[in-house]
Amino acid sequence: MKTSSLFDQAIESSSLDRRKFLKLLGLAGATLAVPRLASAATPLARVVVVGGGFGGATAAKYLALWGKGKVQVTLVDASVQHISCILSNLVVTGSLGMADITIGLGTLASKYGIKLVVGRATEVNPSAKTVTVSGTGGTVPIPYDHLILAPGIDFVMPAGSYDANLTPHAWVAGTQTTLLKGQVAGLKKGGVFLMNIPKAPYRCPPGPYERACLIADHIKRKKLGGKVIVCDANPGITAEPVGFGNAFTKTFKGIVDYKPNCTVLSVNSAAKTFVTNLGNISGQVANYLPDMKAGSLVSAAGLVDAGARWAAVDPLSYGSIRYPEIHVIGDSQATAQPKSGTMANAQAKVCADAILRAIDGQAPNPAPVTMSACYSPITSKTASWLTASYQYDTATKAMKRVDASFGEATAPSAENYIDMFDWANSLFEDTFL
Repeated sequence: MKTSSLFDQAIESSSLDRRKFLKLLGLAGATLAVPRLASAATPLARVVVVGGGFGGATAAKYLALWGKGKVQVTLVDASVQHISCILSNLVVTGSLGMADITIGLGTLASKYGIKLVVGRATEVNPSAKTVTVSGTGGTVPIPYDHLILAPGIDFVMPAGSYDANLTPHAWVAGTQTTLLKGQVAGLKKGGVFLMNIPKAPYRCPPGPYERACLIADHIKRKKLGGKVIVCDANPGITAEPVGFGNAFTKTFKGIVDYKPNCTVLSVNSAAKTFVTNLGNISGQVANYLPDMKAGSLVSAAGLVDAGARWAAVDPLSYGSIRYPEIHVIGDSQATAQPKSGTMANAQAKVCADAILRAIDGQAPNPAPVTMSACYSPITSKTASWLTASYQYDTATKAMKRVDASFGEATAPSAENYIDMFDWANSLFEDTFL
């Protein structure tokens, strides 16, 4: 399959209006009224979005699209492009190039009138309602009426002598991806690829297992005679247990050595060694995934409770429990929904709708629905999939998984591999184009 550009096969743009989107989420029985926004003579409501990934970019786009010119949207990101973690494991094994997972943010500005500020958000002042951004133009505070934080993840550093340049995590796509790719390409005959899976929750539940499969497939195809050792801090496979379980025990039998309940106590990056509760384990290549937590900006803003890793929010609006005008979406929030790209995209739309309602003095939609769906490449030619939707539960005031929607592919297939690119193209387009 030709993969020189994912967007060669992108579906024709068909941006949804709010009413159609809400109906597609199964909210036909809920309040679907589009907020009656203030007249054009009224000053625009200022919404600042920090983070140009799947959550932040989607929120900015749909605020501008649904706000119909009545909302001033500013998107802050450290770069003019986003490098997707989705499909990045295929870059690690050489099936795709970095250009295939790199998407510019410029269309959001040119097509939807979003103001793009290139810089790093360094501080949130909830009292003054400003977010400070440091960039080429200096350090300036940007005022907001509503602030959306979608900074992704930060890491909890392990004990020992951890160096991400020696034992890369490659869990933030970009330089780390190319670094791990080079180390994988250098695997020698009989070489061991050592990796760990952190305690859930973490970004992209199927991702580590997918990576283990693709590295095992690389070893098998290249006839290297090596192995993949997987130290999983969880008691078992956390996502697609049937599919990945079969892959480990059948497709890659003798190559993948899967160790559940294997906790990494410290890391010696120079020696490519994990000190674990099962003993010291070393490899030619060591891929260490630290435990994850909310982005540092979210923590610094006081949105994460002591002893917690993620920001508590109201899932009706994703507004912070402490500061309702500050919304946290994507990986940094603590609603127990999967931390995936499609979930961030769905949360962003619920959040955007709630903000537009709040601007007009309305309550948020009382019955939001979100969905997480993804494809996981198992080999260089086959893939599996996983899907689940979530419905707001009024009794617990939390998002509850709809069990009937939960499922995984019965087996990986070549057809799924082709469908994976259609899925990715659709998500990329809905988010960034």
